[in-house]
Amino acid sequence: MAVSRKHGGRTTKLEGPDPIDVHVGSRVRLRRNMLGLSQEKLADAIGLTFQQVQKYERGTNRVGASRLLELSRVLDVPVSFFYDHTDPVRAPAIPSTTEPEPSSDPLNTPETTILIDHFYRIKDCVVRQRLIALARALVAGTP
Repeated sequence: MAVSRKHGGRTTKLEGPDPIDVHVGSRVRLRRNMLGLSQEKLADAIGLTFQQVQKYERGTNRVGASRLLELSRVLDVPVSFFYDHTDPVRAPAIPSTTEPEPSSDPLNTPETTILIDHFYRIKDCVVRQRLIALARALVAGTP
């Protein structure tokens, strides 16, 4: 999909979603996964279809200001969370058909998203705490 964008008074024609829309969408996805919400549950909470949530998360559709405010309320984060590039928990980029660039940020990987998703699916908080203790023990034993 060709998109025209204005930069510095000139319009350029670009392919694909705007990188800011992709970033905001990845932050929506990260927070949704952190809370253990499905796309369907998030969609119900904000009065949309899960397909619309998918489009937001991929960055193919822009999130309007009022919708972003509603997302921040439902996901219990400030609006700035969706734009913050320095936040310690950053969502991985949406997988593309091209080879991804290696990330120097270990929190910016598909594995991290999978780990967070599975961690929050564990209902028993004691089991989650034991998993954290196991991870700490494994790291402590690593040379």
